[in-house]
Amino acid sequence: MVPKIRRGSRTHGLLVYLYGPGKRDEHIDPHLVGSWDGFAPDPGRDTSPDPDPRATLARLTAALDLRVKQAGAEAPAQHVWHCSVRTDPGDRHLSDAEWNTVARRLVRAVNLAPEDDPDGCRWVAVRHADDHIHIVATMVRGDLRRPRTNYDFKKAQAECRRIEREWGLRRLKPGDGTAAQNPTSAERFKAERTGRPEPARETLREAVRQALAGAATEEEFFTRLHEAGLRVKIRNAPSGDALGYNVAFPGDRNRDREPIWYPGSKLAPDLSLPKIRRRLADELPDPTTPSTPSSRHHWSSPARARRSATDVAEHATLLLDNDEDDAAVQLVGIGELLDAVAQTSPVATRTELVAAARAFERATRSHVRAEHASTRALRSAARNIIQAGSALGRGEDGGTTAMLTSTLVLVSLAAARWHSARGHAQQAHASRQTAEHLRSAYRQAAATPLRALRKQGRALPEAERRTHEATIRTALGEDRLRTGGSTKTDALVATLAQAEQAGHDPKALLQEAIDLRELDTAEDVHDVLVWRLRRLARLPAHPGEAPRRPKTGTSQPTSSANRTLTAPAETNRPTVSDPRRRPPRR
Repeated sequence: MVPKIRRGSRTHGLLVYLYGPGKRDEHIDPHLVGSWDGFAPDPGRDTSPDPDPRATLARLTAALDLRVKQAGAEAPAQHVWHCSVRTDPGDRHLSDAEWNTVARRLVRAVNLAPEDDPDGCRWVAVRHADDHIHIVATMVRGDLRRPRTNYDFKKAQAECRRIEREWGLRRLKPGDGTAAQNPTSAERFKAERTGRPEPARETLREAVRQALAGAATEEEFFTRLHEAGLRVKIRNAPSGDALGYNVAFPGDRNRDREPIWYPGSKLAPDLSLPKIRRRLADELPDPTTPSTPSSRHHWSSPARARRSATDVAEHATLLLDNDEDDAAVQLVGIGELLDAVAQTSPVATRTELVAAARAFERATRSHVRAEHASTRALRSAARNIIQAGSALGRGEDGGTTAMLTSTLVLVSLAAARWHSARGHAQQAHASRQTAEHLRSAYRQAAATPLRALRKQGRALPEAERRTHEATIRTALGEDRLRTGGSTKTDALVATLAQAEQAGHDPKALLQEAIDLRELDTAEDVHDVLVWRLRRLARLPAHPGEAPRRPKTGTSQPTSSANRTLTAPAETNRPTVSDPRRRPPRR
C-alpha cells in the first residue's frame, strides 16, 4: 500500500479532476467512500430528484473550503492536502467500507483529523478505480488554526505498513527518505507519447551515474556528460565557482519550447555537485590499466582491468563482512564499479549488468555516514575498466567478466546482510535484486569457459582425476560438496590440475581459496572456487590458454595429462596484433 502526498491551493480544480474522466478515460464511477462527517455531498452518487453534478461539486467544494474562507489571510497558501493511496496489483480489491477505514486511519495518523476531535480538518475520500483512493483535506481546523502535519509522509507510510500487516496485504519495505525521486505521472505519460522506454528522469540519472563512475576530476565528469550527448548547464557563483549543474536531453522541451532541465540533486540525493565533490576528494592514480603479477602480455586491457577489479571487490566484501559503519562508503565504490562494468561489458551480459547497476543504486544510499574510509581502490578499479574500453564476449575478456561477476554476486549479498543488520529494508532488498541480475549475467558469461573446463577435467587420466577429487572431498567435506546447483567437480578438477602444472600445491591453494571468505551464500560452491583458484594462481580465465610453470632452474617432463590442458605454444603463433583485441576509443 503506497501513499503519495502533495500540497495545492485549488480545491475545486482537484475535485473536478477526480470526478472527471481522467487524462486517458481511466476514471470509472467516481464516488465518495468517506468524509469528515459522513454526510458530505457526493457529485458521483447524487440521489436528488433533479441531480446536477456540477452544482453538487460546487457545494462539496464550498463545504471543504468553509474554514479556509473563515480564516482569511491566516489560512495557508497551500491549503489543500492531497494523498493518493494505492494497493499492490497482487492484492485483493478493497470494499468501499474498507477504503473508508483506510482514509480515516490516515487522516488520524497525520494529525489532520485526530480521533474524537470535533475541530479536526474537513476531508473526503474519492474512489474512481478498484486499487486506489484520493484523500482531499483542507488544512484549517475548526478553531481556525493550522494542523501540525510534520513528517506526514513518514506517518502515512507507517500507518500503511500497519494496515498491510493487519489486513494480510502485501507488506512493502519501509523507506528512510534516501531514495531517488520517482518520475511524476506527467513524465511517465510523456515517455509513452514520445515512444521512450522510460521517463527522462530515470535515463538521465543513469547517464550521470555512468559519467561519474571512476571520474578523477570534476572537469572529467562534465566532459563525460557532454560526450554522452547530454545538455549541461553549470550554475556559477559571482566568483565564477560552480555551485551546481543541470542536465537535459537534446530535444526534450516543454510547451514553451524550452529545454527541460533536471538539477543533479533532483535526480538522486547523492548526485548533487557538493556530494560529487566529496566523492572526488579521494585522488585517483594516473588512468593506466594495472598489470597484475604474472599477467600475460597478450591479455587485453579489459581482461587485465577486470582481473584487477576482482581482487579489489573481494577486499570490499571482507570489509562489509566486518559489519563496521565505515563499510558504508564501500557501497558507493561498488556502485561505481558496477556502473563501469555495465558500460563496457559484452552485449550478451550487458542487459543484466545494467539492471544490476540500477538496482544497486538504491543500496548505495542510507543515513549511515563513514568518517574514516576511502573508496580510492574501488573507484580506481572502475576508472581502469572505463579506460580499458569495451570487453569482448569471448576469450580472456569473457572469462574475466565471469570471474568478476562471480565475485560481485557475493559482494551484493554481503551488502544485503550489512543493510539488514541496520534495518535498511529497501537497500537490503535492492542488494538482493542486484545479486539475481548478476547471477543471470554470470551464467551467460561463464557458460563457455566452464564448458571447456569441464571437458578438460573429464579428459584427465583417471588416477590424476581421482587424486584431485579426493583433495576436493577432504577440503570441503561431503555436506559442503553438495552445496550449490551441481555436484560435478569437472571444472574444479581441471583448475587444480592446471594450478599444479603451474607449480602450485593444489591442497594448499584450495584451502586458501576456501578460507578466503564464506561459501554459504554461493549458488554453486564449485564455480566460486574455480574462479578463486584461477585468480590466486594467476591462471588464465579462459581455459583455452595453458598455464606456464615458473622458471625454477630445473626442468620437468610434461605428462600426457598436462598436454591435454595445454594450448599451442606462444612461440609458434605469428606475432600479428589482432585488431579485435584493441580497446575502443572513448
